[in-house]
Amino acid sequence: MAPRKLGVIGGSGLYAVDGLTDADWTRVETPWGAPSDALFCGVLDGLEIVFLPRHGRGHVHSPSDVPYRANIDALKRLGVTDVISVSACGSFREEMAPGDFVIVDQFIDRTFARTKSFFGSGCVAHVSMAHPVCGGLGATCAEAARKAGVTVHEGGTYLAMEGPQFSTLAESNLYRDQWGCSVIGMTNMPEAKLAREAELCYASVAMVTDYDCWHPGHDAVEVTDIIRVLTGNADAARAMIRNLPALLGTDRAPCSQGCDTALEHALITAPEARDPGMIKKLDAVAGRVLSGPKT
Repeated sequence: MAPRKLGVIGGSGLYAVDGLTDADWTRVETPWGAPSDALFCGVLDGLEIVFLPRHGRGHVHSPSDVPYRANIDALKRLGVTDVISVSACGSFREEMAPGDFVIVDQFIDRTFARTKSFFGSGCVAHVSMAHPVCGGLGATCAEAARKAGVTVHEGGTYLAMEGPQFSTLAESNLYRDQWGCSVIGMTNMPEAKLAREAELCYASVAMVTDYDCWHPGHDAVEVTDIIRVLTGNADAARAMIRNLPALLGTDRAPCSQGCDTALEHALITAPEARDPGMIKKLDAVAGRVLSGPKT
């Protein structure tokens, strides 16, 4: 068993969490630049929590401009072991109504303007994304949300689009009818990929705000409508977070899915060929597997 430290990445509408003691905003420097904002670190019912508003307080970062690598590095640098991503989404399924939460278990990544890996020239690595989220952590989020009175759907495919514009009707119908997606959002990729590279357990809680534009009653998504639902979703998300310490506990066993050892056999570049500058940048996210032969 090892100490657990929970990271929470808050999406649209969720810019703060309540009830933390010994809490303060902490600025973290990373080799990948500055994170979206300072990180709010504190304790909730004995569990250490680090909260990061994905878009920054005041919502200053567009989905394509979020510093995803810096965000994940900062969480890892602060000792986070588990990450819960809370984000707004549109729904492709009638039964996944505005106000519901979907515990995502798969992704289709349609983003194209974002850097998607910590690794590259000088240190190449390939991690498995077959099962891109931590099932155990996701199940705990589902239980915590239900205890908060939220309607929860366990399992669903998240279509990650570039944005910041919403979908066309043709795109919405394609993703819903032919690709079988459940929800659509703009921020879980490359976030989930980077969390896997950083050997963090990652769960995605998608909060439904609208039916995108496929639904005959929602042929045009309006930001004003979304904001009304966002407010209620943010309150429900904070209630879910308050339930997590009792369910997760303060100690954690090794991940049964292997999230915390994702880099075990992922590094391809031979130790003697690794670029020292790249290795230095990877000190937080990949330090566990890079502590062997020196370059």
